[in-house]
Amino acid sequence: MEENRVQENSEELNEVTEVTETEKLKLELEETTDRYKRLMAEFDNYKKRSAKEREGLYNSLLSDIVSSVLPVVDNLEKAVATKTEDENYKQGVEMVHKQLLDTLSNLGVEQIKTVGETFNPEYHEAVSSVQDDNLGEKEIKEEFRKGYKIGEKVIRHSMVVVAN
Repeated sequence: MEENRVQENSEELNEVTEVTETEKLKLELEETTDRYKRLMAEFDNYKKRSAKEREGLYNSLLSDIVSSVLPVVDNLEKAVATKTEDENYKQGVEMVHKQLLDTLSNLGVEQIKTVGETFNPEYHEAVSSVQDDNLGEKEIKEEFRKGYKIGEKVIRHSMVVVAN
């Protein structure tokens, strides 16, 4: 009889041990799963942050390069506007100017709109203001120098004359 009791207690102890072992394993699995999910989220955030940093670096380098080319664009625009009797020469300058503008456009560079637009200090630099009853308040009347941007990043502000 005592032997049966010892055996029953032993079986109960084994069952309790198995239950606690199972619970321990479940807890370990939950902890491991939680760590895995956190690690995956951290890695995903790292990839997004790295991509954003690369894009920012690329845009910064591109804007530096483009800003050094903009005086060439300005001079080509002056050359196109100059009157000449040699039409072949004029066409050649116009083609080079157009090709350079197309190349900048392919890189994502856009001209900032000015004449007829409302003055925006993020894109425009006012060099003077005039009174003109035909134009609205803070409307741009004239452009002295073209401005350029890549996306929303301004490479060079437009120099403009603002009305009223």
